[in-house]
Amino acid sequence: MKLLAVALYSHRGPDAEPVCLGLAAELSSFGYFQRSSVKEMLSFLSKTIVQRTQPGQRQTVKQEDYFCHVHVKDGGIAGVAVTDRDYPTVAAFSVVGKAIEEFLAAAPPGEPWRGAAGEAPEALSVAEGALARYQDPVAADKLTKIQKDLDETKVILHQTIDSVLKRGEKLDTLVDKSADLSLASQMFYKQARKTNACCKMM
Repeated sequence: MKLLAVALYSHRGPDAEPVCLGLAAELSSFGYFQRSSVKEMLSFLSKTIVQRTQPGQRQTVKQEDYFCHVHVKDGGIAGVAVTDRDYPTVAAFSVVGKAIEEFLAAAPPGEPWRGAAGEAPEALSVAEGALARYQDPVAADKLTKIQKDLDETKVILHQTIDSVLKRGEKLDTLVDKSADLSLASQMFYKQARKTNACCKMM
């Protein structure tokens, strides 16, 4: 059971790219030279899923052997947890909920994150802390006692990233167009896609 990444975003609606306020990733299970590319892909995929999640909605998207759990609050703040298949969904959403709560408590008054153009130090600190604390899902699962409404909230499980994309969109096309991915990361993604053995994440 592994928690790969925790991130916080400022959701700007379905037509605008969300802004990453902070992303922390635990990538020790990947090769040293693969880590930066994997982190860029985590950022790209989570940003894509956040953009396509309605405010007030939670959803889980499966990509290969990994799950991206997203919750976009009505206020425009979004949390993401990327886990392996063994990490419990309830615990993942507890991590996301707690990260959002901690960030909103630590953020300066007036919600300056809404207009942020980049990372917020408070968000990165919260994401790093959550990633370290909740590698063990039992620690995160205690949070579910506080969040009883999780069972009442509709969680949508998509079988693949393709079902989240707009009609006619392909992940390969988005990767080619993305300004978030370096040329090396794009090549890494394509090579991993071809061999499907280099990196199961992609």
